[in-house]
Amino acid sequence: MTDADSLTDLSFEEALKQLEAIVRQLESGDVPLDESITLYAKGDALRRRCEERLKAAQARIEKISLGADGAPRGTEPFDAG
Repeated sequence: MTDADSLTDLSFEEALKQLEAIVRQLESGDVPLDESITLYAKGDALRRRCEERLKAAQARIEKISLGADGAPRGTEPFDAG
């Protein structure tokens, strides 16, 4: 299994937790340069994964639409704009 495959299986929460750990390591300044570059690349992949998961969740959100009388009349797709 490659790193990309393992990232695909991560939940949003798991990816975010790993990303936060990488940020703490990089911010500490105690990581050698070569390892920092590797960590940065993994962190970027985790950031993209989190972004993908958020976009997927956003696409599934529906908002309740109300009729003129204020009663719910159904749902509409989420409008990002």
